[in-house]
This record gives sequence, structure tokens and C-alpha cells, in this order.
Amino acid sequence: MEKAYQLHFKPECAGGLSVNFCGVSKTQPLHSFGPAVKPHYIIHYVLDGKGRFSQNGKEYPLEKDYGFLICPDEAAFYQADEKEPWTYIWIGFDGTLSEEYLQSMGLSAQNPVFRCDKSDQLYQVVKDMMEHETYSVADELRRNGLLGIFLSIIAEYASIAGKSEEDKANQYVRKAVEYIQNNYCNQIKVTDIANYVCLNRSYLYTLFQNSLKMSPQEFLTVFRLTKAEELLQLTDLTIESIALSCGYSDPMVFTKAFQKRKKMSPSNYRKTMQKDMAQENKALLEQMEKLLNVTF
Repeated sequence: MEKAYQLHFKPECAGGLSVNFCGVSKTQPLHSFGPAVKPHYIIHYVLDGKGRFSQNGKEYPLEKDYGFLICPDEAAFYQADEKEPWTYIWIGFDGTLSEEYLQSMGLSAQNPVFRCDKSDQLYQVVKDMMEHETYSVADELRRNGLLGIFLSIIAEYASIAGKSEEDKANQYVRKAVEYIQNNYCNQIKVTDIANYVCLNRSYLYTLFQNSLKMSPQEFLTVFRLTKAEELLQLTDLTIESIALSCGYSDPMVFTKAFQKRKKMSPSNYRKTMQKDMAQENKALLEQMEKLLNVTF
């Protein structure tokens, strides 16, 4: 048996991150759950005592300051210790961004266990959720916002069991690339990218060289110029406008970089591509005319 306080909210997904239920429980010795599956994500966090958690054929002995993730449709089992039964909080959640955030944090069905020494903060988040229990828009927005805070505390302070250095390195590179993809049109620098992923420039350089065989600056330049090629082919924007659209405040700097990469100026590139497209269109029209003549 266990002494539990639990609140259930909406069972359906309501956006990027959505709380389904939350609770706190002081269990009796050997109290257990499962093996069973759930249709959503659940994070349990141990406030006191001990227990064990099993998923995917692995068993994890856990104690205070440890937590575990149960993934949707994954059979899981957990049980309180016989002598020091645990007290834990939990949050069940879902949403279109759930898997992406959890993977970025290093949590998955393969790596479900973490340690975080911010028990007071995590407990206060769940307590706040339970104090705002109605179906009003205000309470729903608050709970979903608190879920983000709950995950952010784990993401910032937790150590993830089983997360390799290679996984961490790939995550840094992936996040840096996403930042470039979303901000290439602005006048960002490598320092901005490094600050975003919380690394120094030299280490970020090493990760890019190991993963992509180029520096962050080279990747940023190539990405910008590739976007410039698309705009030159598909729009009538001036060279100055294309330069600004790709993060270059000085059209001359853009032209010089473009010429170095493509061995021709942006203007000549546009003319060449338009000529090639005109020839392709002419050939396509000729093929269509021949087809029509044969058909009719």
C-alpha cells in the first residue's frame, strides 16, 4: 500500500508539452507497480528512501535524489525497499515536443535514470501544480509552464546514467547546427553559437571538426551561401537584399565570399542559372510538342 496524493488532468495531448497528472506518494515497504505500460511519459523522482526500477530487462537500484523515466508503451516495474520504502513525486505528461526534449536531455527508454540534487525545487514545482488543479485556462497554462520548469531543472542539474561523451558531443553539434539554421539571416558570429550551446569556442571547433570535418565558421558560411544560391535562382531580389537576407550587412563582403565559393560573382551566377533554366524549359517544351504531335 501507499499513501498517495494524485491529481489527474486532461488525458489528451494539448500542445508541445502537456501535463496529464502529477502526485506525491509515501509508500509502504515492498509496495510495487507493474509490470505495466502507460500511454504517456512519466517521471518519478525519489525524495527519500530506496527502491528499484526495471525497464527493458534492466534493473536500477535507486535512492534519494534519483529519478527515472517511464516511456509510452514500455513495460515498467518499480518497488519500494523493504526497510527504507521510498517517498517520491511524479509527473505524467505528453505532447509533440516531449520526445525531442527528453532526447536532448539524454533521457530515453535506454537511459531512463538520472540523478539531481535539487529535490526542494522539484517538489515545489509539483506542489504548485497540485495547488492549481482546476480546468481553467489560467491553471492549465500554469501547470504546463511548470512542467517546462520541472524538465529544465533536470536538464540543467541532472547527470544522466549511461549518457556517453559521444552522445553529448553529437547533441552539442546538433543544437549548434539548429541555431545556425534558425539564425543565419541575422548577423551571428561563432561566439554567439558557442554561447548558445554553453561551450567555449575552441571546444566547439573541435566538435565540429570531428563530426562535420569543418569549423563552425565554415559551416555558417557554407549555409549562408547555399541559401544565397537559392535566392539568386528563385527570386528577383537585389544582390544587396540577398546579402542582408543571408546575414551579411556589407554586400561587398557577401560578393567576395560568394565569388570565392562559386568562382563567379552573384550576378554572373544568376545569369548563368537563368540561362540554364531557359535552355531546360526550351528542351521541355520541345519534348511536349513532339508528344502532342504523336498523340494527335
